[in-house]
Amino acid sequence: MISYVTIGSNDLAASAAFFDIVFGAVGGETQFKLDHMIAYTFGKNTPMVLVTRPHDGQAATNGNGAMIALAAKDRAHVDQVHALALKAGAVDEGAPGERGAQFYGAYFRDLDGNKFNISLMS
Repeated sequence: MISYVTIGSNDLAASAAFFDIVFGAVGGETQFKLDHMIAYTFGKNTPMVLVTRPHDGQAATNGNGAMIALAAKDRAHVDQVHALALKAGAVDEGAPGERGAQFYGAYFRDLDGNKFNISLMS
């Protein structure tokens, strides 16, 4: 079981505004804030997402091949979260649509270039 995942941020205040919207749309809420980190929780016994400035003081960079997938309730939820992310400043990486017989999803990159997916698997 995964306890948490960490994504880097170069502007924690801007990331907080972005993720409050995006994670809020999938049931996430702020668990705690520190001067260098924000933790989001998605319910009891679920992994947290930590948004943080890198510990080594270097610039945050996105990982090639790394992606965080968010679970949607239905297709309309995929469409809604993708649209909210884009409105909040995300870059589109793939509009909502079917990708295989049992997968409906959309892709976007946050303000620091981290890749996300919002999807429904049936």
